[in-house]
Amino acid sequence: MVHSHSRRTRIPALEPLSEAAGLNGNIGRVNSDATIKVVDVSKWYGSVVAVNDVSFDVGPGITGLLGPNGAGKTTLLHLIAGLAGCSRGEITMLGEPVRDNPDLYRRVGFMPEHESIYDFYTGRQLVEFSAKLNKLSPVKDYVDRAVSIVGLEEAQNRKMGTYSRGMKQRMRLAATLVHDPQVIILDEPLNGTDPRQRIEFQDVMERLADEGRAILISSHILEEVETLASRILLMISGKLAAAGDFRAIRAKLDEQAYKVRVVVDSPRRMASAIVGMEDVDTVSVSEDGSLIVYSRNVAALQVSLAGLARDNSVRLMRVEPLDDSLESLFEYVVEA
Repeated sequence: MVHSHSRRTRIPALEPLSEAAGLNGNIGRVNSDATIKVVDVSKWYGSVVAVNDVSFDVGPGITGLLGPNGAGKTTLLHLIAGLAGCSRGEITMLGEPVRDNPDLYRRVGFMPEHESIYDFYTGRQLVEFSAKLNKLSPVKDYVDRAVSIVGLEEAQNRKMGTYSRGMKQRMRLAATLVHDPQVIILDEPLNGTDPRQRIEFQDVMERLADEGRAILISSHILEEVETLASRILLMISGKLAAAGDFRAIRAKLDEQAYKVRVVVDSPRRMASAIVGMEDVDTVSVSEDGSLIVYSRNVAALQVSLAGLARDNSVRLMRVEPLDDSLESLFEYVVEA
């Protein structure tokens, strides 16, 4: 059951842990120059080019890496996190090269899309394991704080095998944040989360961003990135199609005509009626007899088609938007 969005679960503020506890006094305070620089980066595997001549910067705040599945997002994130080397180009983070740099890795939190998790571990044990890998002390205080950030205190001692997909994602996020990283890289972090959990996740990300951290989040869902990021990077087929302010890019997408297939029993009669509609750019009859309509207002088109068919004694059998996929949206950006 999904709870009302009007009542948000309270998430603890990300306050620095007490210096009396023996922790680093810089926790919670981040260098405002924290940034990622990607310069002319390519990655290929044999004859397959996964990332093709990509350049961009990521500064403090939330940046969304958006693209359809297979666009090269995960490969690019692995390069940025230092898990793989570039075939060409250079990536630096916080002014240092990302490859083979253990000191830098202690300032970076990376959450991959897919990760093997032992179901017999409790959620707390997963976060403790991450804390020990990062040589944190005292472990208990760091783990307590990370678990409270994601709001799973009551479930932390349950085995991971009993968690829902969304709960596993949140506990993995706690493990990613346990060492208080300056740069946070998350690959499809909202997979498996419900609407309430997405709101809670957004709250956590906004608090982290407000502290000056650089956060890079990938997704193949436009709406997810729209709610999280003010700046986005659009990738398709290994290339960067566009980058910049989300509102400007979204406006650019909205300027394009969208493609809709209309199936009727009298295509030419229906085409003559549709061509005079407002916001319709072109209408054509395809080889299979269906109509291909380009419209700048698909919602209005869909509402009007039933009445238009009735008025012209045409039987309307199917209306099928052909531009629901991100790949179509990216093609518009590239062509524009």
